[in-house]
This record gives sequence, structure tokens and C-alpha cells, in this order.
Amino acid sequence: MIGGLLVVEFGTAAVGTAVPRLPAAGRLDVWLVRRAPLETAAELLDLSELSEAERKRTASFVRPTDGVTYASAHVALRRLLGAYLGVPPQDVPFVREPCPGCAEPHGRPAVAYPDPPLHFSLAHSHGMAVVAVSRTVVGADVERLPRAETVEVCTPALHPGEQAELAALDDPEERRVVFGRVWTRKEAYLKALGTGLSRDPGHDYLGSEPRRRPAGWALLDLPSGPRHNAAVAVRGGPPEQVTVRWVPPGALYAGQTVDLDADGTVYRSADSTTTRVSDWGA
Repeated sequence: MIGGLLVVEFGTAAVGTAVPRLPAAGRLDVWLVRRAPLETAAELLDLSELSEAERKRTASFVRPTDGVTYASAHVALRRLLGAYLGVPPQDVPFVREPCPGCAEPHGRPAVAYPDPPLHFSLAHSHGMAVVAVSRTVVGADVERLPRAETVEVCTPALHPGEQAELAALDDPEERRVVFGRVWTRKEAYLKALGTGLSRDPGHDYLGSEPRRRPAGWALLDLPSGPRHNAAVAVRGGPPEQVTVRWVPPGALYAGQTVDLDADGTVYRSADSTTTRVSDWGA
């Protein structure tokens, strides 16, 4: 235990093997990750930096694409956090924060590191992953666009205000898109709280009207391409700067690293008061 946190994985190298590069206060960095190509993943994707538990999890998926998505996401996470903290990827000190419900150490994933803190959130779904990094609490989610059946089954679980907004839409395709945005905002927010879906998804409004959303949180829709929705929840006011970038595919391979200054920016804002990022090219 460290200050009430349960250390679940700790590397052996000393912290500070390189110069830390924590994000500036008020800055939100978001990294988009594509799954490594299935046909070359076994040969090129570097799993040596993952923990034994992560490697076992990678091998446990029934569908190979899901295993490669998981592995790609976790290699990217370790290399990104290692670059921010100045430690080798395999030595990123992951911990679990206290659960908001019972105070036991199985809450939101975090890193054990001296002040100033570094917060992160990882999400992955069907070939895509999102890593959000900030000096304040953050939650991220990415989901494949929902099927019509999913919208029908899950809409009754939403907040009444969200249900009303969906019911007002005549076009089933538009309803499907709007539901996907609402659901990813909701999952991002619940991850930031540390509760996940153990908190009633109908309790909080995350619909189209920002003024009705939970006070003290900023909710941002992210560029995510034609097949996914993605969102980030940040505690406090809107970040002063939001940067969304792709992790280059080769950065996940053996012998490569993640460059925090690499090209690949798809969105940058010095004033993120808007809640919807404009369209972008994949």
C-alpha cells in the first residue's frame, strides 16, 4: 500500500531514468491508437514490456482481433506513460485508487508518482483505443457505433432527459448516432468518477445541453472516425488546451518508442469551451 493505494504492478528500475515530461496544468493530451495489423501483429507488436497478467489477457481473447486491440492499447499506454514519467514502459508503477463506494483499493487505475500528479484513462473497442492524459482526473471511452437493437434495449436505462432527446428524433440513423455520443460521454464520466456502470447510468444527464450536465466536469466529444464514438470527461472546468493525436503504428513495434512531439495531430484547441470537435480526416 502507498498512501491508501494498492500497487498492482511495480517495475524494478529506478523512477527518473529520463527527464519526466508531465503535461502542463490545464492541458489535456489525447492519443488515438489503431490496432496493429492482424497479419503482422505477432511478428512486429512488442509484448515484452507488458506484465505477465497483460500477456495472459492478450492470449485469452477468443477473437484474435480483440487480443491484438487489447495488446496494442496496452503497449501504447505503457510507452506513453513511460515517456511522460521518464521511466521504461515496463516499469510504469500502476496502482488502484480507493473505490468511491467501499474505499477498498480497486477503484480507478492510476500511476504512483510524486506531485504533481499524472492522471490517465484508457479505453479500447473494436480496433481503436484512446489514451487521455492530464494533471487532473480524467475518464475516456470509445465505442463502436451502436446497432439499432442496442439503442432500443439500452435507451430505457438512460437519464429521462436523454431519453426525451432520443425520442424527439424521427430518423433512426440519427437516433443511433446521438445515442452513441451520449453513451460514450456517460461511460467516460463514470470511469472518471471511478464507479463505472456500478452507478446507475440513468442518474446523470450527459445529453446535448452542457448546462444540465454534472457540475464541476467538462465533457468533450472526440474525433473518432466513421465507425466509433469517443469522449473524455475532465474534472474541473474545460481544459485550457486540448490536443488529439495519433500514435504512429510503428511506435508499438519492437525497438521503437513513442515520441511525445511526433506529428499526427488531428485536433488542437487553446479554448475547449465547445463540446463537439469538428469533423476530421482519418
